[in-house]
Amino acid sequence: MSRLIVVSNRVSAPRGSHSGAQGGLAVALSAALQEYRGIWFGWSGEVTDQFTGQISFEREHGVTTATIDLEPQDVEEYYDGYANRTLWPLFHYRVDLAEFERGFADGYQRVNERFAQTLMPLIEPDDVVWIQDYHLLPLGQELRRRGARERMGFFLHIPWPPRRLLSTLPVAEELVRTLFAYDVIGFQTDEWLQSFLDYVREEMGGHIEGDHVVLGERRIRVMACPIGIDAENFAQLARSPQARMAYRNMRDSAVGRDMIIGVDRLDYSKGLEERFLGYERFLKEHPAARKEVFLLQIAPPSRAAVESYRIIRASLDSLSGRVNGAYADLDWVPIRYVNQGYSRDVLAGVYRAAKIGLVTPLRDGMNLVAKEYVAAQDPEDPGVLILSRFAGAASQLTAAVLVNPHSAEEISDAIMTALRMRREERIERWRSLMDNVEREDVVWWRQTFVSALMGEDQALLVDSEPSGD
Repeated sequence: MSRLIVVSNRVSAPRGSHSGAQGGLAVALSAALQEYRGIWFGWSGEVTDQFTGQISFEREHGVTTATIDLEPQDVEEYYDGYANRTLWPLFHYRVDLAEFERGFADGYQRVNERFAQTLMPLIEPDDVVWIQDYHLLPLGQELRRRGARERMGFFLHIPWPPRRLLSTLPVAEELVRTLFAYDVIGFQTDEWLQSFLDYVREEMGGHIEGDHVVLGERRIRVMACPIGIDAENFAQLARSPQARMAYRNMRDSAVGRDMIIGVDRLDYSKGLEERFLGYERFLKEHPAARKEVFLLQIAPPSRAAVESYRIIRASLDSLSGRVNGAYADLDWVPIRYVNQGYSRDVLAGVYRAAKIGLVTPLRDGMNLVAKEYVAAQDPEDPGVLILSRFAGAASQLTAAVLVNPHSAEEISDAIMTALRMRREERIERWRSLMDNVEREDVVWWRQTFVSALMGEDQALLVDSEPSGD
């Protein structure tokens, strides 16, 4: 059996099947690595004065991790710079926030070369390499340049932008061309897949043959393969002692009021400002319902070194203060705004206690919070999921109350609709949502992609790298 080499920007070492802190992607990749005797390679999250390429190996719960440290300049240019100040905003349709600095692009290329240089000696004949996300788009090409002939796949966890937006990126065509070093490329939704194909067809002269795309002498498989959660595990987690305690604490603190829950990393793509404005609109339009609800927004900070993230944090501090100042009473605060993270078992209990799950990103590759909210619900008395039309999950979770997150009116109306929804309708909608969450879970995602990667005929390789470079 072939080994599976997983590569990601950061490595999340497995912490055991009962750890409430273990993320969904980490669980999925750990399971794949256990099955295929693989290695998980990536950045340790630590910095070093001088890059040496030294690898730190660890083995825990059947998974071998291999990590390297990066220099401060690498982190500044590759991670904080090109990945999160250029690609992230652009791929989330925020070209107004994208920063096009040559130094960022140079650092991004340098770190991808360092990944390839360090990883190459670890790859054995017949291994299969699976590279994750936008941080490492050109890594496959760098491995090919160093002689890698093994099958390689790439999965993009975030949206792929429309052709006109992507064209604003300097040397966009060269970056896209690097993807033709892979044998299989996966996207979260058909929308993101079609945007990729549109760019290749219209800007690069490629053509489509079924589920393959051809550019010059390269023919690669492309697929929409939405990631899921471990639905069974998360539903069990919602009944764990820690989750039950969190559930009781939230119900006690609600004192009979209905809770609306939002859980998002602090990021402009998550639509938190628009969410607060929509909730404010609800409070203004429905004075009789004000003290019957409250919004709990959990938003742990991220990427504090990036200016746009400092700006959104200041904006949300101001917005939550304004809403609470205008509407709070002696015994009620409309918004509980918390800037810290919680373990998955605690969150499962919080989800279960919430009458409404408010998931309103402006653009999101998938959004697993929506699926976790569904999985955590009580089948006999489930809450209602309000979901942005622009989250990748919306193409699967069609029984949610779908909204335009840019519209405060739609968010306000959706909250009232959810509060008034009869139990029978809530159960019917939840059952439809849960069917999808269970059917297309993280195991399905992993098996679907890995099967395509291991089962396809070898793509034509004329040289050790894609033609045209």
